[in-house]
This record gives sequence, structure tokens and C-alpha cells, in this order.
Amino acid sequence: MKRALVTGGCGFIGSNLSKKLVSEGWIVDIVDDLSSGRLELVQELKIRVVPVDLLPQFYNNSSRDDETVHILQGDFSHENVLKNIIDQKYDCVFHQAAIPRVLFSVENPSHTTDVNISGTVRLFEACKGNVSRVVFASSSSVYGGSDILPTHEAQRKYPKSPYAWQKSAIEDVSRIFANLYGLDVVCLRYFNVFGPGQYGDSPYSTAVSSWCHCLVNGLPLRSDGNGTQSRDLCYIDNVVHANILAANSDKEFRGDCYNIACGDRTSNNEILKYFMDKFSHAVRHDASWRTGDVMHTQADIARAKEELGYEPLVRFWDGLEKTIEWWGLES
Repeated sequence: MKRALVTGGCGFIGSNLSKKLVSEGWIVDIVDDLSSGRLELVQELKIRVVPVDLLPQFYNNSSRDDETVHILQGDFSHENVLKNIIDQKYDCVFHQAAIPRVLFSVENPSHTTDVNISGTVRLFEACKGNVSRVVFASSSSVYGGSDILPTHEAQRKYPKSPYAWQKSAIEDVSRIFANLYGLDVVCLRYFNVFGPGQYGDSPYSTAVSSWCHCLVNGLPLRSDGNGTQSRDLCYIDNVVHANILAANSDKEFRGDCYNIACGDRTSNNEILKYFMDKFSHAVRHDASWRTGDVMHTQADIARAKEELGYEPLVRFWDGLEKTIEWWGLES
């Protein structure tokens, strides 16, 4: 059986990925400091929570039950987590953890850099020579709102927030570690991921989860700007699928980057109209734009299709219905 460490495994993407890995027979450890992750997202799994500070004592007094997912509670770059990697306890590391909020990174550039860059470099350093592959969760934000749509991976990067720059920097670090140390690392550039497990009370939430949250809590749906901004919205199952394809690929990766999306785009106004027609809910218009936001995203996914065998499993409108069902909303 393959063994995986999923950083940020109690978050939206990480929890969905962890559950899928377990269902496919992987032995899984999760490391999450639970600052934004939620244990309830993995409650259907057989789990055991272990503070990272106590890992040595835990291993001295407990035997491994392959069906139990260990939740290592703490920093993903903690020395005890890194020792697990150095001791070759994992075949693959899925690095999903980060401080993901764009606005928070604008307000706290040094702190988010410490976590998102320095922590990741420590993680990669432990991985070199000790794991078969690292799958890194990058972001479409590295493009900075490209004028060329759909956007190919070869398009020049132009990050416009500290968060976007941090993702871009780790892509660069991935290539350096591949060239210097032979680390097999692949970077997946996610485009606006949404779906079950994504809560809507975060500044980083997609419009879909934010509006579902408002509907559940009797709040008006907020529309920023003029609503013409559009996104290549990618349902969570597509992202999980891409991670597992990347992990299982026979290809040797050297910091290679792949767009993970649907290859189309939908405007906020289109989604908002759907919600209004379905739920007859009040809307609050805000003429201002969110700091660090871009107008349009749309991915060219030809490279992921050709080299990873990736195909979007769920298109946007079908994914929207699945998400509404998860929220328990009825028209």
C-alpha cells in the first residue's frame, strides 16, 4: 500500500483528497494546525489526533493501524513531522497547507511569507531523497489576471498579491530542488476550487460558497464590483482527481506546472442570476472591488490532459447543484 502525508488535510481541498486516498487504499497521515481546518470534514474517517509535540512518545507507545488516519495537529514544518519524512514513512507528500487568504497576505506579508515559503522550503528539504514525489498545490493567481484567455502554463507569471507571489516562488523553488537534489515535485495550479466542504464565512471563499452561506444564514447575497468578473470554477472532485493522477504518474517531474480547471468560465452575474431565480433572495451590491482581485480567469488545460491524463469529471453547473445539495438548500 502507498503511504501519504497530506498537509492541510483538514481543510477544504485536503480533506476531500484525504478521504479519496483512503478509499483507494492509501495509508494516510494528515498534518494540520486546525487554524482554519476542521476535524468535522474528516469525521467519516477513522481518525486519531496526535499533537506534533508528542509524536515521539506516541510512536514509542502505539502500533500503527493502517486503517486509522493520524491527524498530526500542528505546524506542517514542525521538526517531528519532518523527522517522519526523513525516516521515510511516506511515499508521497501532498502539500496542500498554506495561509490562503489574499487579503490577509496583503495585510500580513511577512507572516504569510514565513509560513508559505520558509515552511515549505523546510518541508521540501526533508523530502529530498526520502519520498518518491511531492505534489504541490499552486494557484492560478500566479498569472495575475492574464489578458490571454485561455491561459497556458507558458504564459508569463505576474503575481499581484503576496499570496500569489508566494505560490509563484514555491514553483521556482520546486525547479531548484529538482535540479539540485533530484526531488520529484509537480505543481498543480488550481483555478477557483469550490464544492462540498468549503465554508462560506472566509474572505477566501468562492462566490458559490459565500452565497450558499448567506442563504443558509438569511443574509443578503453580496455582489462586488459590477458582477462581470468571471472565473474558471473547478469542482473539488476535479482537483482531487488531478492530485491522484499526478501522484500515480510514471512521468518524472522536475517542478513541472499544470493548470487544473475546466477550461471555461462563468461570470458572477450568471451565478447570481441562478441563485436569485432559484431562491428569490435579496442582493446587496457593493461597487468596490476586492483588493488583489482579478477580472477573469480561464485555463488552457491541454497540457494536463496530454501529460497527466486529466479530464474534468464534473462541470460547473453540475458541481453547483451538488454543492447546493451539500448545504441542504431547497428552492
